[in-house]
Amino acid sequence: MKITKSIIFLFQFATLGLAAAFILIYMYPDLLGTEPSPTVEIIETQHNHKVSGSRQGATSYADAVDAAAPAVVNIQTSKIITRKANPLYNDPFFGKFFSDRNQTKSRKEIESSLGSGVIFNQHGYILTNNHVIAGADEILVALKSGEIKQARIIGTDPETDLAVLKINGDHLPAITLGKDKQARVGDVVLAIGNPFGVGQTVTSGIISATGRDMLGINTFENFIQTDAAINPGNSGGALINSYGELIGINTAIFSKSGGSQGIGFAIPISLAKNVMQQIIEHGQVIRGWLGVAIQSLDPQLAESLGLSSTNGVIITNIIINGPADKAKLTRGDVITKINNIEIKNVRHALNTISQAKPGDKLVIEGIRQGKVFDATAIAIQRPRPQRISEQ
Repeated sequence: MKITKSIIFLFQFATLGLAAAFILIYMYPDLLGTEPSPTVEIIETQHNHKVSGSRQGATSYADAVDAAAPAVVNIQTSKIITRKANPLYNDPFFGKFFSDRNQTKSRKEIESSLGSGVIFNQHGYILTNNHVIAGADEILVALKSGEIKQARIIGTDPETDLAVLKINGDHLPAITLGKDKQARVGDVVLAIGNPFGVGQTVTSGIISATGRDMLGINTFENFIQTDAAINPGNSGGALINSYGELIGINTAIFSKSGGSQGIGFAIPISLAKNVMQQIIEHGQVIRGWLGVAIQSLDPQLAESLGLSSTNGVIITNIIINGPADKAKLTRGDVITKINNIEIKNVRHALNTISQAKPGDKLVIEGIRQGKVFDATAIAIQRPRPQRISEQ
């Protein structure tokens, strides 16, 4: 009996000892001479990202450049300008201080400029900016291969700042046109051109905005804005997507210094394509015209007219015997709808009217002296531009 009690006592003592040792080791692991394993917390995405193509997150766009660059050309223009002589040459007193050789009334000089263009047809049609070739007496096109060809002007459209050229040749490298309407803010884009005449150059960026207008650059505006570096000489060059497809024609920059500051504008290819096709088919762009000068409504003007909205445009002038005059429209009329399309501002009105063909009816709704009115005008062909606000 005593032996049994002794065994039980020893068992209980051993159990308590083991328990105490376990607690000590758990709380003070250094007693064993080992260190605990560190615990690292990580956060993993819960989204299942779907890769839509090999260019998603690409580290190189060399394939896109290889596809598009051969179709981007350098354009050099030259024109003969006449410099007027110094007005002091004809002065009775100061004229005697100039040599007879320098007393000519004027002198002729050759003025050169550089730009870019894009071959969009294997037979040599080139799209560029109108301001690149405006007034040029000679236009030379340098291909990426180094070959230089003389170009002729097929037609121009100053109101979108676009021009179509033609060079001789077959099976020329032509660019693939993309779909700018599918482009989204944040998409990667590349600008290819000839900045400062240094030679073909590629810069990269993203689409910063789409549908930019009211900038006062062109009459008809619908720009793609990008932060890809665009500099003088890039005008008329290509803005491509990451697949090497043309989505815009680089046109202008906003800059105080004259260099790139991350705000560049390109004409979307959907607009450029329409202009290009009309120039090739008709030699010019045919647009509808109403024959009025119009102004957007600001809050003060709308309030003074008793209007609750700034949507619409007010007629400030009318061309005598023009479509609006024949439709009995008058100064001070506010146009709110054209062909049942609600008009927002001057640019919207210009675009809506210009889409009509000569002979089309323009059903106009508006407000005249506080009362609703409607009228029907017959559009005629828009004449060559005089002022940006005239329609």
